[in-house]
Amino acid sequence: MRNEKYLIILVSIFAGSIAIASVLANKIINIFGLFVPAGILAYSATFIATDVISEIWGKEKANVTVLGGFLALVFVFLLVRISLLLPEAPFWHQEEAFQTIMGSTSRIIVASLIAYLVSQFHDVWAFHFWKKITKDRHLWLRNNLSTAVSQFVDSFLFVTIAFYNVLPVWPLILGQWIVKLTIALSDTPIIYFLVWLIRRKTGIIMEKNKNITSN
Repeated sequence: MRNEKYLIILVSIFAGSIAIASVLANKIINIFGLFVPAGILAYSATFIATDVISEIWGKEKANVTVLGGFLALVFVFLLVRISLLLPEAPFWHQEEAFQTIMGSTSRIIVASLIAYLVSQFHDVWAFHFWKKITKDRHLWLRNNLSTAVSQFVDSFLFVTIAFYNVLPVWPLILGQWIVKLTIALSDTPIIYFLVWLIRRKTGIIMEKNKNITSN
């Protein structure tokens, strides 16, 4: 049960971050001269969650987490579409603004679904590819190598699908990727700390690429 508690917390953070990122992406923010969707901050948290889950619970649990996040996005998309179709109350005077923002959210969610599936499954695969190459050593290396490529794939697919013919695509792609890489490099100590903490609290250790629980 104690092992499941931390896994459920990470999965919840993952699902919540992926859902709210689609809404926040409607706003383009300026980070030191780089223009990126505001959802980048929430979305970057998902890679921390999957890397920690991959390291402690293995590839299968990480892939199930990715699938769960995909279903959460689909559910959010359906809820957004329903809210757009339902008639507004007579005293509600923000319908135009709501339609503008949430209507764009529908396209953003579709872009998120496609970019999400490709980049997240690639991240899990790449993490375990480098894990095998490094023989379970150098967590920082497999974390950053897997994330760097996955983040570029995600940025390219998401920005192209969400903002093509609406906003300048390449500046957004490059800006988003640079910011994501910066966040990925800075989150390495966080991943080390979470892995250490969860192993210490649960007794889960790694041995020859297999999860073994010491009771």
